Amino acid sequence: MLPIEPFGVTGESRTMSAAARVRRLAGGLRPYRMHLFLLAYSVLLLWADGRFHTHGAQLVLGAVTFGVLCVCVRRAPIARRAEIWVCVPVATLFEVFGSLVWGGYTYRFHNIPVYVPPGHALVYVFGITAASLPLVRAHERRVGHIVLAICTGWTVAGLSVLPLWTHRVDASGALIWPLFAWCILRSRRPTLFAGIWLATATLEIAGTWAGDWVWHPVAPWTHLPSGNPPSAIAAGYAVIDGAVLLLAPRLARVVRALVDSIPLRKPAPSAAS
Repeated sequence: MLPIEPFGVTGESRTMSAAARVRRLAGGLRPYRMHLFLLAYSVLLLWADGRFHTHGAQLVLGAVTFGVLCVCVRRAPIARRAEIWVCVPVATLFEVFGSLVWGGYTYRFHNIPVYVPPGHALVYVFGITAASLPLVRAHERRVGHIVLAICTGWTVAGLSVLPLWTHRVDASGALIWPLFAWCILRSRRPTLFAGIWLATATLEIAGTWAGDWVWHPVAPWTHLPSGNPPSAIAAGYAVIDGAVLLLAPRLARVVRALVDSIPLRKPAPSAAS
C-alpha cells in the first residue's frame, strides 16, 4: 500500500518549486536589468511624447532623461564615463545637422526635443556596457552576426516586402547597410555596434510609430527613397559614437592641459614665521 501524503504537502512543494524557478529566473536576468530598463524606458518616453505632444511635456521628459542618464553613468566603467558626457554635445550637433540642415527627418515641433541628446548618451551607455553581459561575453562574434543578420533581413524586406505595407522603398537603408556591416565584421568593437543597433531599432520604431518624428519619403541630397525609419539607421548612430571615441580622449587631454596651466596659489606665511 502506497503511503498517503499529508494534505497540502504536494501543493506546498509545487509552490516552493515555482518560487525557486522565479528566483533562478530573476538571478539570471540580474545582469541584464539596466539594458532591459533602458529599452523599456525608451518606449515609454517616446509614447509619452506622442501622447502629450506639448513643449512643456518635452521639457519634463528631457529633465527625467537627464536624471536617468546620471544614474546609468554610474553603472558604466569609470574610464568611459567622460565619453558618455561627450556624447551629449556631439549628438546635439549631429541632430542639428541631420534634422535642421540636411533635413532627412523632422521632429513634431521642427525642433530638437530636450530628451534627444541625453537619449543618444543612453544609447551609448547601452552599447559600451553590452560587452559585459554574460551572453555577449560567451558568444561575442555570434551575437554580432545575429544582429547583422536581422538588420540584413530588414534591409532586404525594405526593398521587397515592406513597401507593400508602408508604400516606401527603403533604398536609404540599403545605402548605409555596408557601413553597419563593416562596424560588425571589421571593427574592434562589434558588440558596441550590435548593442547600439538593438537600442536604435527599438527607439526608432517606437518614435516613428508615436509620431515624434518622421523620416521624409525621399532623402535630401541623394534623392533616394527612405523607410520610416531606414533599416540600417544604426550606422548613423555608429558615426556619432565613432566621433565620440575620437573626440573624448582629445578633449580629456585639453582639459588636463588647462587644469595644469592654472597656477596654484602658495599658502600665505603664518604670523609665527
